[in-house]
Amino acid sequence: MLKIIDLHASVEGKEILRGINLEVKAGEVHAIMGPNGSGKSTLANVIAGKEEYEVEKGQILLEGEDIDELSADERAHKGVFLSFQYPIEIPGVSVTNFIKTAINANRKANGLDDMPAKDMLKMIREKSEMLAIDRKFLSRSLNEGFSGGEKKRNEIFQMAMLEPKLAILDETDSGLDIDALRIVADGVNALKTKDNAVIVITHYQRLLDHIIPDFVHVLHEGRIVKSGSKELAHKLEEKGYDWIKEEVELD
Repeated sequence: MLKIIDLHASVEGKEILRGINLEVKAGEVHAIMGPNGSGKSTLANVIAGKEEYEVEKGQILLEGEDIDELSADERAHKGVFLSFQYPIEIPGVSVTNFIKTAINANRKANGLDDMPAKDMLKMIREKSEMLAIDRKFLSRSLNEGFSGGEKKRNEIFQMAMLEPKLAILDETDSGLDIDALRIVADGVNALKTKDNAVIVITHYQRLLDHIIPDFVHVLHEGRIVKSGSKELAHKLEEKGYDWIKEEVELD
């Protein structure tokens, strides 16, 4: 699904990623953990193709295709979805209209006609029910006046509707209470299939109690310094990131 080879990337002239190697196969869930400034969000943004990030070296392959030169829109059309750490507000554009536009733009890019209105409404109803989203919520302006939990739930709704091949969730647990966390996690779990993959970026182990990762990777100063099973997340919760720093320094 996704293969990253010796990836070096910078923003505003400052090198952040210093040689990332990562392979994510279809059907897998990978968790990326690490302290502030370790490069987690930078990695997510580079995979998604955000313009302000400069790839200095390395490759990003999606289903064997080099996507380094593709724009963020082109990557989205190929099935890459990024949930933003801080979703933007779009006054005057409802959640429903936004998602209709996004879906039909994807279909157009892939040579398909717009989704029939009847099919669109049925899909919206099914996915909103799955995520316990009230119908009134869907008529509100995108993210305007939304709580942190509502913004995150809305992004999982977008993910559900777009059905991406690769979903990257950047700190989806930020600002969520226990109930909202469970609803969002249940939605992510319900969307997992043998044909898609998920990368979960988080500071904390608590999200991984609900979204069980196949692999956990720890970033430190722009490199993956340790990988393991979900037990690695528990160890980080117990010992903190200083334990990783000490191990890196010893090596």
